[in-house]
Amino acid sequence: MNFTKVIKFATILGVSAALAGCAILPRTGPNKSEIYKGSVNKGGNAYVIGVDDRVAKTANLALRSGFSAEFRNSGAVVTDLVRPGDVLVISVYENVEIGVLGTAGVPSNLNEIQVDRSGNIFIPYAGRIRAAGRTPDNLRRILTNILASQTPDPQVIVRRASGGGSSVSVIGSGIQGVYPIEQETTHLSGMLARAGGVNTEPEVTRITVVRGKNRGSIWLRDLYEHVDQDIHLRPGDRIIVEEDIRRFSVLGAISSQGLTTFPKPTMSALEAVAYAGGLSGQTSDPTGVFVIRDEPASVANTVLNRSDITEPVRMAYVLNLTKANGLFTARDFDIRDGDTLYVTEAPYYQFTKVLSSLLSPISTAGQINRTLE
Repeated sequence: MNFTKVIKFATILGVSAALAGCAILPRTGPNKSEIYKGSVNKGGNAYVIGVDDRVAKTANLALRSGFSAEFRNSGAVVTDLVRPGDVLVISVYENVEIGVLGTAGVPSNLNEIQVDRSGNIFIPYAGRIRAAGRTPDNLRRILTNILASQTPDPQVIVRRASGGGSSVSVIGSGIQGVYPIEQETTHLSGMLARAGGVNTEPEVTRITVVRGKNRGSIWLRDLYEHVDQDIHLRPGDRIIVEEDIRRFSVLGAISSQGLTTFPKPTMSALEAVAYAGGLSGQTSDPTGVFVIRDEPASVANTVLNRSDITEPVRMAYVLNLTKANGLFTARDFDIRDGDTLYVTEAPYYQFTKVLSSLLSPISTAGQINRTLE
């Protein structure tokens, strides 16, 4: 076989591969120019916009962490007042061998006596008694006076257990239950401690309080750092303790790809790149770092200086880390739940792959020729 012909044939194959472009070569995804071709200006359906200081500021949505004034201004519950729905535990000690409720020295425990909707309870030999609006001690004196006509010198103890009247429910990872609002648990932090504490990292733990139709949330870290956010609890509050479930995707020419959990309440694009292992000096294009998301109409109008957008739109924000202000801009641009961080391949790396595909057939042809000789 003529070696010259083999070389020509191999060269034709290599050139054909080069002319076909990157479409036939392995790669991590579209390059920067291909993404720009899909922009609205080019007939596509996504807005591609470079990130500067203005865009970084207007595109950021402040994460609301903290309770509204309605929650913060709620006064403390008077913990020593009995309310409808409360559950009472009443113990009666009698001084006679055979008493009306028990025997001498052995308490008669009247457990789980719930205050009805009218605010009353029923006690054997005492009858129907008004409990709501009274303190346990006041109710103790009333019961003592009534039972004194039935048994000599009765000793009565009244305490409040958990119940629907002055209780809250706590739901979360590792902690749950219904707990009464007491002097030590009138505040949110005290109730969390009473429920056994939180077993997740404070940086990624979110506390939500549901009160009727209203709800407020705060990061656990912020709860302990800001005293004014340690709100008073109200009867019927539901406290939800949950670990942060927000995620963002990392794709392209970057060290670590995949679905990533937010390691803290807020994360910038620069931190996201670092968290994913950083850019590769060989394969990554620092001028083509994209943050892709569906942007609400209000933010899109502000970023694009428009007012006619009424529905969420697709946005591809471009970060150029080689600019003088590029790193600062990336530091100021926040990543959001559901975002995709995509790093394009460096043009040089794309060129080397094309060149490799061009030279590979020639090298193969040389090996074939040596075999045939």
